[in-house]
Formats: sequence, structure tokens, C-alpha cells
Amino acid sequence: MNKADIGLIGLAVMGENLVMNMESKGFSVCVFNRTAQKVTDFISGRAAGKNITGAFSLRELVDNLKSPRKVMLLVKAGQPVDDYIEELIPLLSPGDIIIDGGNSHFSDSIRRTKYVESKGLLFIGAGVSGGEEGALKGPSIMPGGSSAAWPQIAPIFMAIAAKVGDNVVCCDWVGNDGAGHFVKMVHNGIEYGDMQLICEAYHIMKTYLGMSIDDMHKVFKVWNEGELDSYLIEITRDILAYKDDEGNSTVELILDTAGQKGTGKWTSVAALDEGVPLTLIGEAVYARYLSALKDERVRASDILAGPSPSGVFNADKDSFVEDIRQALFASKIVSYAQGFALMRACSEAYGWNLNFGDIAMLWRGGCIIRSAFLSKIKDAFEINTGLDNLLLDPFFRDATAKAQSGWRRVCAAAMTNGIAIPAFASALTYYDGYRTARLPANLMQAQRDYFGAHTYERIDKPRGEVFHTNWTGQGGNTAATSYNV
Repeated sequence: MNKADIGLIGLAVMGENLVMNMESKGFSVCVFNRTAQKVTDFISGRAAGKNITGAFSLRELVDNLKSPRKVMLLVKAGQPVDDYIEELIPLLSPGDIIIDGGNSHFSDSIRRTKYVESKGLLFIGAGVSGGEEGALKGPSIMPGGSSAAWPQIAPIFMAIAAKVGDNVVCCDWVGNDGAGHFVKMVHNGIEYGDMQLICEAYHIMKTYLGMSIDDMHKVFKVWNEGELDSYLIEITRDILAYKDDEGNSTVELILDTAGQKGTGKWTSVAALDEGVPLTLIGEAVYARYLSALKDERVRASDILAGPSPSGVFNADKDSFVEDIRQALFASKIVSYAQGFALMRACSEAYGWNLNFGDIAMLWRGGCIIRSAFLSKIKDAFEINTGLDNLLLDPFFRDATAKAQSGWRRVCAAAMTNGIAIPAFASALTYYDGYRTARLPANLMQAQRDYFGAHTYERIDKPRGEVFHTNWTGQGGNTAATSYNV
């Protein structure tokens, strides 16, 4: 029997579709699943007649692979990945490759790379985005880990990844150890932000402007043909047009409680660890938590006072819809600016040397946040590789300036009418804070020095020189030994 090019463990939705994708690009695949019946059903069903074979033990899987063996895991993140690694190590030979294509935390991939390499093997932690359709037709793939493994796996990954424009492949080596899963994590965080912003735009149109579902569908259709052109705007357009068998708008029948798998939270925690103000994505995570308090919110709606939008809008509705579009575009820029700022901080902290322009291009196709907008990010980092923040790039600076009036009108109207807009508001607040040369943190630092002798710097003295004031006359001159910004 001819041996397979790659083995894949885990025949859930992503696993099955990636296998079909690989086979369609000319690669032979051997598959294994802990539940043997899944292997039998897949081989006799969807994979019948294709260059796909089944294995009913890990030993059989490994024995059926070409050397160097490549085994890809698409199993639940966490302990299952570690368990499979432990089972595979004794079966593999030096130079063989274990690939984790699940949604693992980047710190786990850092640890696993070191551990697997200590056993004479190679490890890749690959972020894979695009859902079921992307896995089958071409996902965005973000591989990191053992750099020596990349030349061996690149032909497969580059073949199955999404292609955009002039055959640009949405896959490239990201960096060592956990870099691939880190970039995928930030992708998911930005995805949280994008989704929340779109939901807030929908909510304002529905409750403040009193627009029908059909009218909102038409708006999103137009938006998807302009600078907001993206997968998430596209599917929102389609969702708003979808009706059930009885002619009801399906989206309006869905309970308003959002789920999550934790990657947005991971992104927020990483930002807290690195001291990066990732405010919009953090608010998007909290908005999902708040949505889950459905019963509490229903009770609170009868108890707590506040304005409620009437749904009757007597001004120029089309003009305000344009304001919402501008607010959405500007807030989206802030979301990406914060995400790339986090990547810059972690790239330095972990020594990854991330190429931010190339990362933007990895997201142009296949993934959930794919949009035409990303080419502008590529341009920004090509013009200035040392760019501190996307907001400082001329294109994004001018775009936010152009959108600013409408952005502010939308936020003001929403707050005045009691409409929750955590993502829009946090984006605008971040923008205003970032463009403010002197914030009130001087008073905060005085407070810290008052109660904890934490010291402070002075605007009339060199940076790094610290001072302490005996504010009460009773505290003495002893100050804290460290000064942390």
C-alpha cells in the first residue's frame, strides 16, 4: 500500500473538511479518530473513492505515513492535545512532525514546541481560520513552532490555503514556538470586536431609526460594496434577508444571548499582561458576558430608569445611516490598531519578529475577518515598518478624521437615547485618549504617591528621575523602591 503524505487525527467538522481539501489538492491522507465508527463512516461515505485511508490505531496511522511523518491534530484544545502528543512520541522517529491545528493557547504552543523538540521531533502550532467553508475551500493558516518543520509542511499548507488577488496565498510562516497560535488568537479577538460593532450598528438602526429588517438588509448590501467590504458584513447582509418557512425573519427569533469559546478573553488577558490598552476587544468580550445575563436583564428592564428610543426618527434617516457607517469604519480601524499594537508588544516580549504587513495579508482570504480593508494595513507597514500605531498611518489618520463627526453623532445619540454601545464608545474614547497629549494621570500618580509613596516623575525634570512628596507632613521621606508605569 502506498503511504500517505499526512495523517490527521480528529474527524469533526474542521478535520473532515481539511482532509477533503488536502485530497482535492493531490495529497494522500490517512485519518484516525478516537471513535472508530467515525473513521468507518467517513471512509465509506464522504471519502469513498478518494485518496484517503482510515486507521484504527495510532500505530496504524503512523505506519501508513511517508517519512518524515506529519501528523496533524484537530482535537479539542487543552489536555487532549497533550495526551495525543504523549501517545505519538514513542511511535515517531527523529525529524517527524506533530502539528496542532486546533484553537490552542499560544503559551501551550510555546511549551509544546520546547517539549517535542526535546524528544528529537518537530512541532507546529498552526492557527486555522475560516470555519467549515474555509477548511474545505481554503482557510487562512498561521503556522508557528519549529522552523525546521516548515519546509516539510509548507507544500501542503500553501496548497490548501485560501488565495486572493494575484494568487496571493493566505498562509506563511509566522514565527517560532507560539507565534502562529498567538496571531490566530489576536485574529479571533479582532473578530469579537468586528462582530460587536456590527451588532451595535444593527441595534441603533433598529431601535433608534426604526428601520425594518428588509431595510437593514439593503443597507448592509450597499456597505459590502464599499470600504466596509468584508466577510462579516456580507454574512450580516444574508442573515438579515433570511426568512423561515413561515416568512418570519429568523434573526429576530434568535434569543439574545451570545456564546464564546474563550479566544477573545485570551486576547484581552494577553493585553493586560503586556500593558496594551485593548479596550474595544475587551468590551466586546464583556458584551457577550452581559448578553448571557438574559433573565437578570429582563428583570432589570422593569426596575432601572433611563431613556428608551421611540423608534420614530424624524430627521434625515439616510444621513444618519451614513453616520453609522462612518462610526463603524472608524471603530473598526481602532480595533485593528489595538490588535496590531498587542502583536507588536508580544513580538518584542517573545522575540518573534512578526511581520505585520504579511500577517494582514494572511487574513485577506479564508478567515472570518477577511476584508479589502486589510490591504491598507499591508501598505501601512510597508511604508513604515516601525509604525507604532495604525492610527498614525496617513491613510488611517485621514479616514478617522473624515469619519469623526458622524462617529461622535452616533455615540451621542445612542447614549442620549439609552442604547448600549460598548464597542463604539470604547473605540471613540480610546481615539480621544490616544490623541490627548496630557491626560489626568498626573492626579492619579499623585494619589498613588499620597497613599502608597509610589513616587512620580515631573514634567520639568528628565524622564526616569522620580520624586516623592510628604503630602501630610507625617509620612516621612521613605518612598517605594519601584516605579511602574
